[in-house]
Amino acid sequence: MRTLIVSDLHLGSRLRRDVLRQAGPRRVLLDAVAEADRLVLLGDVIELLEGRPEDAMAAAEPVLRAIGQAAGKGREILVIPGNHDHALVRPWLRARRAQSAPLGLATRVATTSGPELEALSSWLRSGGTRVRVQYPGAWLREGTIYLHHGHYLDRHLASTNRSEVLVNPDAYEMAPVASLAALQGMISTTLPSSVARPLDRAASFARIAGLAAAPMAAQMVGMGTIAPLGASALNLQFRRRGLPAMHEVLRRFEVHADHAVFGHVHRAGPAPDDDPEEWVSPTGPDLHNSGSWVFEPLLLAGAEPPHPYWPGGAVLIEGDGPPRPLRLLDDLPVNALTP
Repeated sequence: MRTLIVSDLHLGSRLRRDVLRQAGPRRVLLDAVAEADRLVLLGDVIELLEGRPEDAMAAAEPVLRAIGQAAGKGREILVIPGNHDHALVRPWLRARRAQSAPLGLATRVATTSGPELEALSSWLRSGGTRVRVQYPGAWLREGTIYLHHGHYLDRHLASTNRSEVLVNPDAYEMAPVASLAALQGMISTTLPSSVARPLDRAASFARIAGLAAAPMAAQMVGMGTIAPLGASALNLQFRRRGLPAMHEVLRRFEVHADHAVFGHVHRAGPAPDDDPEEWVSPTGPDLHNSGSWVFEPLLLAGAEPPHPYWPGGAVLIEGDGPPRPLRLLDDLPVNALTP
């Protein structure tokens, strides 16, 4: 069994930074999907957090249909929503809460649970592929590999005051966390462009960081090119706070596994020059991140691959082997990744 895991496609992004709009990156992904027996879409597949879900769904449809056709008949696509496509499972979660049904670590979701989820599932079935949806995570191999988008780690970054009550998925779902993507949508549609442009850049940086980073964003307002600073700052925050926060989520869930794969932070890894100890927990799973399919000029202006935030990240699992990071777009020129 050959399993390909990708996350953070952000199809329909308002700023058109989702690289699968472009023919070159889309062809690379479709070729990789065609070679896999199973595809996992590990969250933030569609950008539904920017206040324009109809446009995002329309932009996502042809890409998702192509992915389903590339997967083909007899194969499986597993969908695990994240925070930017949380609307896919929101009606289902509300119905469960109304019935006081607890949310497990890997709960099956009916593909007919809501209109957006039903549409996404139908597009992915275009090639005769089986589609399965689980939330908030899934076991790829029971007791061996656990999958989660990773957005729960934000609850440990935003505040420490409530962390003691975060003991199960329902508690994480109910804990408040800032939505900088929603803030960006509001900024772009309500403020004059001369004011909105620097604020939009700042909010974009903070959103990528996956942190409660409003003070950091404020400091970025008015800066011109912040790519080198941005990548360096994110790497530091990722190592010091992001990885420990994900370790903490898995510890609280009592996930006893060899490996855990997550997305969310747009930083594929572990990379060859990373400290491997930062990805390893003495009491929990080793971590692996699937990166993103978003080209962020704030981080990548003037950069070249290999780069920790370069789009095209994926994780491949073959047979009984461990997860292995892939960098699928490093051979494409920058002009093939951007409009």
